[in-house]
Amino acid sequence: MATLTFERQKSFVEARLSVNGRFWVVSVLRGRRWIYLKAFKMTAQDVTNGIVDIERSPMDAVKKSVSVKDVARLAGVSEQTVSRTVHDSPSVRPETKERVRAAMRELGYRPNFAGRSLRRGKFKTVGVAMFNITGTGNLDRMEGFAAAADKHGYAITLTKVNGHPYTLESASSRMSTLPVDGMVVIMNRMPADFGTFEPLPGMQTVLVTMLEHPLCSTVDNDQFDCSRQVVEYLLGQGHKTVHFISCPERSLSGMQREEGWRETLRAHGIEPPRLVRGDWTAQSGYAAGQALADDPTCTAIYASNDAMAYGCIRGLESRGKRVPEDVSVVGVDDSLGEIVPDRRLTTVRFNNKRVGMWAVDKIAGAEGVAPGVEHMLIPGVLVKGDTVRDLR
Repeated sequence: MATLTFERQKSFVEARLSVNGRFWVVSVLRGRRWIYLKAFKMTAQDVTNGIVDIERSPMDAVKKSVSVKDVARLAGVSEQTVSRTVHDSPSVRPETKERVRAAMRELGYRPNFAGRSLRRGKFKTVGVAMFNITGTGNLDRMEGFAAAADKHGYAITLTKVNGHPYTLESASSRMSTLPVDGMVVIMNRMPADFGTFEPLPGMQTVLVTMLEHPLCSTVDNDQFDCSRQVVEYLLGQGHKTVHFISCPERSLSGMQREEGWRETLRAHGIEPPRLVRGDWTAQSGYAAGQALADDPTCTAIYASNDAMAYGCIRGLESRGKRVPEDVSVVGVDDSLGEIVPDRRLTTVRFNNKRVGMWAVDKIAGAEGVAPGVEHMLIPGVLVKGDTVRDLR
């Protein structure tokens, strides 16, 4: 009969394996890396008498680590050839690589990336901190992170930002405990310490935001210019003003879109009409559309995202308004075109994949990326659908 028990101590974990009256005790250091310190074999009588017979336990108790030398011996090659195979060097013949990899699989060998990182001074990993993965644009940004990381031979470590308000310092502190060379923070909301944050030495930090930071590089879609494009387009189609369905005030991108709407109207000598506050959902857009349908001056509506724009259209229709014959509607993000079948919304398309790639390129030191702090804004593209009427 075999039993295995664990006892957690202050700085280590002790595992006890009992097999037919004989005991093996393994002390394991607790920390970022689990390191086997010792393994003692003893009998029940030894335990009772406090006597420990120092003898290595069998493989069943503590698995002996496999070295490059072991792989080289089994594959019949040099240790240097094993190392070159691990790095997929073109100088090793394909048949030799396959023989080495077969030996690695048979022995259960895994390269010591921690040791290699110490030698090279890099982990070849970028940390990403974000509020949620499924938020609009975040999946495309993740695609960009992954594509750039793959190009540079890097990996991505993902952490979730919790708490409101949150701080960049807390995100940086958490990343500092992980094997990463730099971090990307997707700033959907304003951190409490944005103006005072200082990145840790050696922890290159890129913030995904339109806001400029004196010590961190930033990159984002140009939210202000997005609104400028929409308002200029609608005014150019003969509309006298543009009504706006905004978003929750905690959203940084939404607030930039709102500012762009206001400033562009004022640049044309038009006082912005009262906005309608939404919450990113189609339901809030539906309510806004119903409210704006009662305004006889409303011929053009700009919604801060596509979900609210489509909801707005249904709200207008519920009040007997036709789109675009009576009211024109424009959204942002071009995220629902393949989901809504009966119309093509006029909207603004963002290149979120490019945002993600730029952030990782910056940390990985890609060719063509300037050193030091940079601020990159990537303009959106106006996509004309069938929801805007030309009143000229």
